[in-house]
Amino acid sequence: MITIWHNPRCSKSRQTLALIEGKGAITVRKYLEDAPTAEDIRAALDLLGLNPIDMMRPKEAAFKDMGLTKTDDDETLIAAMAQEPKLIERPIVFANGKAALGRPPEAVLDLF
Repeated sequence: MITIWHNPRCSKSRQTLALIEGKGAITVRKYLEDAPTAEDIRAALDLLGLNPIDMMRPKEAAFKDMGLTKTDDDETLIAAMAQEPKLIERPIVFANGKAALGRPPEAVLDLF
C-alpha cells in the first residue's frame, strides 16, 4: 500500500503523484482536509529520519503568525504542524515501511 500526503494545488505534489501512479494501490490523503495528528507526524518523522523543522514550511505566513522559530523544540513544532497542516512540507509518500519527501518529486522513487 502506498499513501501520499497530497495537496492538489501544489505542482510538486501533483508531479509526485504522477510518478507513483502504477506502482501499486495508492491512498491519497489530502492532508489539508484530513490533517495528520501529532502522532501521525511523529511517525512520519521517524520514517523520514528528519527533525520536525526539516518537514516544515517556515516561509508560510502561519509559521510567523504562530510565533514559531526554527529553534523551537520538537514538540512545539509537531504541535504546530498538527494544528496548522499547511506548515507541513509536501508531498510525503509512504510505501514499503519507509517514507520520502517529494522534494524533488523523483526522491520518492527510492521507495520502490
